[in-house]
Amino acid sequence: MVSASHESGVPVHDGRAPRPEPREPSHGRPLVRVRGIAKSFGGVAALKGVDLEVRRGQVHGLVGANGAGKSTLIKLLAGVETADSGTIEVDGDVVDIHDPQSSSALGLSFIHQELNLVPHFSALENMTLGLSKPSRFGLVDWARVRAEVADVVRRLGIDFSLDTPTSELSTAEQWMLSIGRALIRRARLIAMDEPTASLSAEESERLFRVVRELASDGIAILYVSHRLDEILELCDVVTVFKDGARVLYEERHEMTRDSLVRGIVGGELADAYDATAPEHRTGDVVLRTRDLRRPPRVRGVSFDVHAGEVLGLAGLVGAGRTELARLLFGVDMPTSGSMTLNGRPYRPAAPYDAVDQGVAFVPEERRSAGLVLDKSVRFNLNLTDLPPLRRLAAIPIVSNGKSAARARTVMGRMQIKAESVDTPVRQLSGGNQQKVVIGKWLDLDTKVLILDEPSRGVDVGARAEIHRLIREVADRGVAVLVISSDNEELPGLCDRVLVMVEGRLAGEARGTDITKERLLQLSYRHEA
Repeated sequence: MVSASHESGVPVHDGRAPRPEPREPSHGRPLVRVRGIAKSFGGVAALKGVDLEVRRGQVHGLVGANGAGKSTLIKLLAGVETADSGTIEVDGDVVDIHDPQSSSALGLSFIHQELNLVPHFSALENMTLGLSKPSRFGLVDWARVRAEVADVVRRLGIDFSLDTPTSELSTAEQWMLSIGRALIRRARLIAMDEPTASLSAEESERLFRVVRELASDGIAILYVSHRLDEILELCDVVTVFKDGARVLYEERHEMTRDSLVRGIVGGELADAYDATAPEHRTGDVVLRTRDLRRPPRVRGVSFDVHAGEVLGLAGLVGAGRTELARLLFGVDMPTSGSMTLNGRPYRPAAPYDAVDQGVAFVPEERRSAGLVLDKSVRFNLNLTDLPPLRRLAAIPIVSNGKSAARARTVMGRMQIKAESVDTPVRQLSGGNQQKVVIGKWLDLDTKVLILDEPSRGVDVGARAEIHRLIREVADRGVAVLVISSDNEELPGLCDRVLVMVEGRLAGEARGTDITKERLLQLSYRHEA
């Protein structure tokens, strides 16, 4: 079915039809075998003596809830982290994978959800980045480089120009580019982390065809996904992780959706969501959405959030939670649907418009999107009090008097630990940086506060402080929407939690029903 490229050593497709269905796994020697791997971070066990085998020509699904240990295992195989104990074998030999270079030298390749591509480089430059290239007269001979990757380009059906800057490619095209980069490096195992999270149905099907062809040519595929339907369709075997341990291994003929769900959540699938359940009212409705849409990530979302309420928004990777928040804050425009704010039509034209109307947003990436790292605590705490915000064309100058007094007040209320108001915010701990991001919205006429992963990357003490501040803000009558991937964070913090699945609301938990197990069950419901 394939022949080897004389120039690149990469298997080349000869035009025959792809394998229509994943085949049963072979029973030869595993390409990669993990035995008793354990890894802890700060005393918290991320992996607890895990065993795993990935064989040549096999699509091996790896599933589990957020924090189950999947990413940690991949980081160990990729040489980004080192194990505390246990062994990794490749081709039957125990190996020491101490850095990404040693992993790559063993033929292991990893494509993460956040694709590791250089935006301003061309597709060809990204595909061959880090490889030695033929030269002519002391310069890279790009014509020969292009000829050497031609087989891979044909194999993957890449139909865009390799001269295109990567920033101009679609997500699906960037995935094909990343797979091509792995093939050029003669990868024997390719790990894919949530490859379809940002792809349309048609793009996903194209990716599936490529994955099947790679497996039929003897490449091992480690496929990480929260989407159980594609796991059932694509994978030869599946391993389920829960709380750092392997709890289930099934071959294709054994797999069912129910068995996978039981392994992931430790129980049966939840009952359907009753959309007519009475609302938990803390105060009047502040923000209301009806059938809000921006496909493919937001597909008809309707909910209310009340004054003084902390409303949680849970879901798996790719569920559409951040995309929904961007619509609420005016970063993106909905294609249809409606919103009201305090009973009046609300359709922000841009973030400054949302701020003017009393909607505040604390982004997930606080360092890149929520702070000016080289500026002082005082400067950052006063960013939202700089009129007119919509016309700021450059970093403004903040006067000392009033801004310093406000900064000291907010630092005291929020217990921000810094030497002074003039300390560069870059020097603060992650928890204190997050307090600054939240603190800049205090003392404004904020009606709705949206927080995306507010305690990610902070220690336990800082998390408790952030939760205290969230409740304090809600007690002042602000409607608070908390987006979190940590299902242990939402119980005890939220009055209600809505769960998103593939762009829609799939369920609701409230009061004592807000538990980690309940949120996981709702997150894996098939019907949204």
